[in-house]
Amino acid sequence: MSFEELTHIIKSRKSVFPKSYNEEQITDLEVLKILENATWAPTHKMTEPWSFIIFRGESKKKLGEELVRLYKELTSEEKISERKIEKTQKKILKSQAVIAIVLNTNPHLLPEWEEMASMAMAVQNMYLSCTALSIGSYWSSPKSIEHLGPFLNLENKQKCKGLFYMGRYPTSLAFPERERTPIDEKIKWRH
Repeated sequence: MSFEELTHIIKSRKSVFPKSYNEEQITDLEVLKILENATWAPTHKMTEPWSFIIFRGESKKKLGEELVRLYKELTSEEKISERKIEKTQKKILKSQAVIAIVLNTNPHLLPEWEEMASMAMAVQNMYLSCTALSIGSYWSSPKSIEHLGPFLNLENKQKCKGLFYMGRYPTSLAFPERERTPIDEKIKWRH
Protein backbone atom coordinates (compact mmCIF):
# COMPACT_ATOMS: atom_id res chain seq x y z
CA MET A 1 0.00 0.00 0.00
CA SER A 2 1.27 3.44 -0.82
CA PHE A 3 1.38 6.35 1.61
CA GLU A 4 -1.31 8.04 -0.50
CA GLU A 5 -3.64 5.02 -0.20
CA LEU A 6 -3.17 4.93 3.56
CA THR A 7 -3.80 8.68 3.78
CA HIS A 8 -6.98 8.26 1.74
CA ILE A 9 -8.33 5.60 4.15
CA ILE A 10 -7.44 7.74 7.18
CA LYS A 11 -9.09 10.85 5.72
CA SER A 12 -12.14 8.85 4.59
CA ARG A 13 -12.83 7.49 8.08
CA LYS A 14 -16.02 8.91 9.51
CA SER A 15 -18.65 8.02 12.03
CA VAL A 16 -21.67 6.63 10.19
CA PHE A 17 -24.72 6.36 12.44
CA PRO A 18 -27.27 3.50 12.38
CA LYS A 19 -30.00 5.72 10.90
CA SER A 20 -27.97 5.55 7.65
CA TYR A 21 -27.55 1.75 7.64
CA ASN A 22 -29.38 -0.35 5.10
CA GLU A 23 -30.37 -4.02 5.18
CA GLU A 24 -27.23 -5.36 3.45
CA GLN A 25 -25.55 -7.74 5.86
CA ILE A 26 -22.03 -7.82 7.26
CA THR A 27 -20.64 -11.35 7.39
CA ASP A 28 -19.22 -12.96 10.53
CA LEU A 29 -15.92 -13.25 8.65
CA GLU A 30 -15.84 -9.48 8.05
CA VAL A 31 -16.51 -8.82 11.75
CA LEU A 32 -13.74 -11.26 12.64
CA LYS A 33 -11.27 -9.61 10.25
CA ILE A 34 -12.08 -6.15 11.65
CA LEU A 35 -11.47 -7.37 15.22
CA GLU A 36 -8.29 -9.17 14.15
CA ASN A 37 -6.98 -5.84 12.84
CA ALA A 38 -7.93 -4.24 16.15
CA THR A 39 -5.54 -6.58 17.95
CA TRP A 40 -2.58 -5.13 16.05
CA ALA A 41 -2.76 -1.85 17.98
CA PRO A 42 0.32 -0.86 19.98
CA THR A 43 0.33 -2.51 23.40
CA HIS A 44 2.85 -1.69 26.13
CA LYS A 45 4.25 -4.84 27.77
CA MET A 46 2.08 -6.85 25.35
CA THR A 47 -0.90 -6.66 27.71
CA GLU A 48 -3.36 -6.41 24.78
CA PRO A 49 -5.88 -4.68 27.09
CA TRP A 50 -8.92 -5.10 24.89
CA SER A 51 -11.61 -7.67 24.42
CA PHE A 52 -14.85 -7.59 22.51
CA ILE A 53 -18.35 -8.95 22.93
CA ILE A 54 -20.20 -9.21 19.62
CA PHE A 55 -23.97 -8.81 19.53
CA ARG A 56 -25.82 -10.09 16.47
CA GLY A 57 -29.30 -11.43 15.86
CA GLU A 58 -31.45 -11.97 18.95
CA SER A 59 -28.68 -10.89 21.33
CA LYS A 60 -28.89 -7.34 19.93
CA LYS A 61 -32.50 -7.16 21.09
CA LYS A 62 -31.47 -8.24 24.61
CA LEU A 63 -28.70 -5.61 24.63
CA GLY A 64 -31.24 -2.96 23.61
CA GLU A 65 -33.59 -4.05 26.40
CA GLU A 66 -30.76 -3.82 28.93
CA LEU A 67 -29.74 -0.34 27.74
CA VAL A 68 -33.35 0.83 28.08
CA ARG A 69 -33.63 -0.76 31.55
CA LEU A 70 -30.43 0.99 32.67
CA TYR A 71 -31.55 4.30 31.18
CA LYS A 72 -34.81 4.13 33.15
CA GLU A 73 -32.98 3.07 36.30
CA LEU A 74 -30.36 5.86 36.05
CA THR A 75 -32.70 8.67 34.98
CA SER A 76 -35.12 10.49 37.25
CA GLU A 77 -38.72 9.79 36.28
CA GLU A 78 -39.45 13.35 35.17
CA LYS A 79 -36.45 13.34 32.79
CA ILE A 80 -37.17 10.02 31.07
CA SER A 81 -37.66 10.56 27.34
CA GLU A 82 -39.71 8.07 25.33
CA ARG A 83 -37.98 9.44 22.24
CA LYS A 84 -34.57 8.51 23.67
CA ILE A 85 -35.82 5.02 24.54
CA GLU A 86 -37.12 4.54 21.00
CA LYS A 87 -33.87 5.89 19.51
CA THR A 88 -31.78 3.51 21.65
CA GLN A 89 -33.77 0.50 20.50
CA LYS A 90 -33.80 1.59 16.85
CA LYS A 91 -30.06 2.09 16.55
CA ILE A 92 -29.36 -1.33 18.07
CA LEU A 93 -31.83 -3.10 15.77
CA LYS A 94 -30.76 -1.16 12.65
CA SER A 95 -27.10 -2.22 13.17
CA GLN A 96 -25.88 -5.48 11.72
CA ALA A 97 -23.48 -5.86 14.64
CA VAL A 98 -22.91 -4.08 17.94
CA ILE A 99 -19.63 -4.71 19.70
CA ALA A 100 -19.06 -4.02 23.38
CA ILE A 101 -15.54 -2.64 23.78
CA VAL A 102 -14.01 -3.97 26.98
CA LEU A 103 -10.91 -2.61 28.68
CA ASN A 104 -8.91 -5.23 30.55
CA THR A 105 -6.89 -3.36 33.16
CA ASN A 106 -3.53 -4.51 34.51
CA PRO A 107 -2.94 -2.19 37.48
CA HIS A 108 0.08 -4.18 38.69
CA LEU A 109 1.84 -3.55 35.35
CA LEU A 110 0.65 -0.29 33.83
CA PRO A 111 -1.35 2.84 34.61
CA GLU A 112 -4.91 2.64 33.33
CA TRP A 113 -4.44 5.60 30.97
CA GLU A 114 -1.85 3.60 28.99
CA GLU A 115 -4.25 0.69 28.66
CA MET A 116 -7.04 3.10 27.61
CA ALA A 117 -4.79 4.65 24.96
CA SER A 118 -3.94 1.20 23.60
CA MET A 119 -7.60 0.18 23.57
CA ALA A 120 -8.51 3.42 21.74
CA MET A 121 -5.90 2.62 19.10
CA ALA A 122 -7.50 -0.80 18.68
CA VAL A 123 -10.82 0.96 18.07
CA GLN A 124 -9.14 3.25 15.52
CA ASN A 125 -7.96 0.10 13.72
CA MET A 126 -11.59 -1.07 13.73
CA TYR A 127 -12.72 2.26 12.26
CA LEU A 128 -10.08 2.13 9.52
CA SER A 129 -10.89 -1.50 8.71
CA CYS A 130 -14.59 -0.65 8.43
CA THR A 131 -13.72 2.24 6.12
CA ALA A 132 -11.67 -0.05 3.87
CA LEU A 133 -14.63 -2.50 3.72
CA SER A 134 -17.26 0.25 3.13
CA ILE A 135 -18.91 -0.55 6.45
CA GLY A 136 -20.39 2.28 8.48
CA SER A 137 -19.45 2.42 12.15
CA TYR A 138 -19.34 4.58 15.22
CA TRP A 139 -18.17 4.33 18.82
CA SER A 140 -20.78 5.35 21.38
CA SER A 141 -20.24 5.74 25.10
CA PRO A 142 -23.56 6.41 26.82
CA LYS A 143 -23.59 6.73 30.62
CA SER A 144 -25.19 3.29 30.87
CA ILE A 145 -21.96 1.55 29.77
CA GLU A 146 -20.57 2.13 33.26
CA HIS A 147 -23.30 -0.22 34.51
CA LEU A 148 -23.21 -2.88 31.77
CA GLY A 149 -20.64 -5.05 33.59
CA PRO A 150 -23.08 -7.55 35.13
CA PHE A 151 -25.01 -7.93 31.85
CA LEU A 152 -21.74 -8.54 30.00
CA ASN A 153 -20.44 -10.86 32.75
CA LEU A 154 -17.29 -8.77 33.15
CA GLU A 155 -14.60 -9.62 35.68
CA ASN A 156 -13.33 -7.17 38.33
CA LYS A 157 -10.47 -5.85 36.17
CA GLN A 158 -12.69 -5.30 33.13
CA LYS A 159 -14.69 -2.21 32.17
CA CYS A 160 -17.01 -1.58 29.25
CA LYS A 161 -15.77 1.52 27.44
CA GLY A 162 -18.33 1.78 24.71
CA LEU A 163 -20.42 0.19 22.03
CA PHE A 164 -19.23 0.02 18.44
CA TYR A 165 -22.14 0.04 15.99
CA MET A 166 -21.63 -1.38 12.50
CA GLY A 167 -23.79 -1.51 9.37
CA ARG A 168 -23.71 -1.22 5.61
CA TYR A 169 -24.82 2.05 4.12
CA PRO A 170 -25.52 3.23 0.58
CA THR A 171 -22.25 4.24 -1.06
CA SER A 172 -24.19 7.06 -2.73
CA LEU A 173 -24.85 8.61 0.68
CA ALA A 174 -23.41 12.14 0.75
CA PHE A 175 -21.51 13.27 3.83
CA PRO A 176 -20.65 16.88 4.61
CA GLU A 177 -17.10 17.95 3.88
CA ARG A 178 -14.95 17.68 6.96
CA GLU A 179 -12.09 19.97 7.82
CA ARG A 180 -9.14 19.82 10.14
CA THR A 181 -7.10 22.67 11.52
CA PRO A 182 -3.96 23.06 9.38
CA ILE A 183 -1.02 21.16 10.84
CA ASP A 184 1.10 24.32 10.93
CA GLU A 185 -1.21 25.66 13.65
CA LYS A 186 -0.58 22.60 15.83
CA ILE A 187 3.17 22.13 15.73
CA LYS A 188 6.39 23.83 16.77
CA TRP A 189 9.66 22.79 15.21
CA ARG A 190 12.76 22.60 17.35
CA HIS A 191 16.08 21.84 15.70
